[in-house]
Amino acid sequence: MIQRFTSIASGEMRWENVMVRAYGPENSTALNATRQILIGNDEDSSHFHMRYFAVQPGGYTSLDQHAHDHGVYVLHGQARLRLGEEEHEVSAGDVIYISGNEVHQFVASGEDTFGFLCVVPAKR
Repeated sequence: MIQRFTSIASGEMRWENVMVRAYGPENSTALNATRQILIGNDEDSSHFHMRYFAVQPGGYTSLDQHAHDHGVYVLHGQARLRLGEEEHEVSAGDVIYISGNEVHQFVASGEDTFGFLCVVPAKR
């Protein structure tokens, strides 16, 4: 399966026939964030899932903590990353490893949309 990149809309990347969803787990504190599931259950991926997240300027992802680890690749924009008790500035090209059970949150800090790919273990 190939997910075809189509365009950039409002600073967010878009792929053909991939639904754009508001991001935020139930009872989330996320603001102005969306996601597209590029590889997931619909593709019968049994080992990993890949998602694209976009956070508008001033927005943020929810403050999360999960048992699984994450691999993140920043595609565009800038953000402050809370990783455990520390904060880091991240931008396009940065690669981030978030270990299991580590508290994390991205806050878009620039004037442009912050976008990243996130790879996590598959959930069935």
